[in-house]
Order: sequence, then structure tokens, then C-alpha cells
Amino acid sequence: MASYPKDRFDQLPDDLKRIGAHRGPKKGGGGWVVLAWCLLATGILVFGGLYGVSKYLGVDLGIPIFAVPATPTPTPTPTPTMDPILDPLAPEVVARQITVTVLNGTTTSGLQTTVGTSLGTVGWVVNGMAKASTDDIEETTVYYSDPLNEDAARGVVVSLGIGKIRLVPVETFPGATLTVVLGSDYPGAG
Repeated sequence: MASYPKDRFDQLPDDLKRIGAHRGPKKGGGGWVVLAWCLLATGILVFGGLYGVSKYLGVDLGIPIFAVPATPTPTPTPTPTMDPILDPLAPEVVARQITVTVLNGTTTSGLQTTVGTSLGTVGWVVNGMAKASTDDIEETTVYYSDPLNEDAARGVVVSLGIGKIRLVPVETFPGATLTVVLGSDYPGAG
């Protein structure tokens, strides 16, 4: 067998406790470092996955940092309204030839005649009074088909003391400029 000359690596002090190919002993706690890196990598992957699900799929996870921002609701622009006609006998109002039909949408018999007469007394031209096709109307409403007659519809509501106005197509109530449909909220309706 061949023998090799001795060199400086063959004469190591005993306190190094080298084994094999000049390896030193393992340092303590090396496994904890690996575990810490694994936990850190897992946390980053889970965080990234949750972020992706919430951001790109729009899923609300109930976690504040992943909350999908609410879509702002646009604020409606207030629609300008016309002032009500308070004097239906004014010459400019009379020239518009505004007529009113009164329909009774309640179970109270003759209410359309009472209301039509009172509107005629204050100056509105009432051209018809009848029972509505149904008697279960809840809210008194003044319908108008021309946006220029909004002021007249508001004026009739003021004269009635109750009601709301609603713009409808001309075909809905073709008989008059304004149509009042009395509901169960009208005072005296039973």
C-alpha cells in the first residue's frame, strides 16, 4: 500500500473535533432556521393568494386589509321643479286651457264629484268626474303628460291639500291636461 507524506492537515488539534473530510460538528439550532424560512415562505404565499382572490376575483373575505373598496354611489342631481300655480284664474294660466279630470280610486261613493266641485270652485276647469277602474288606490296622485304643465299639477296638489305628481305618457290619460286619481289617503275617503 502506498503511503503519503504527512502534511499540515494531518496534525490538527484535538479541540476541533473534526470528522471525515475535515467537517466540523453541526451547529445547534440549524433546524429552527429552516423551519422559520418555511413558515415565512408559507405566510407570503398565503397572503399573496388571499390578496389575489380578493383583488382580482372580487371576493369579500371579511378581512379589513383585503376588503374590496365599495363602488361610490353617484349622488343624484336634484331635478329642478316648477313653482305651483296658485291662481288658476290668472290670464296666462287660462290661456293655456288646462283641464282637469277627477277619478275616484277609493270605495267612497261620490268622492269624485265632491273633489271636482271643490276644484271648480277655486278656478280649475274640471271637464270630467268618474269612478276609476279600481277602488284600491292608496295615494292621491295628479298625472300630467306635458313637462310644461308640472306647475299646474303642483297647483292642483296645493288646491287638494294632499297628493303627489307624476309625469306619464300622453296615452295614459288622453282626456285632459291633468288627471287626479283620488286614493285612500285623501281626507274623507273611507
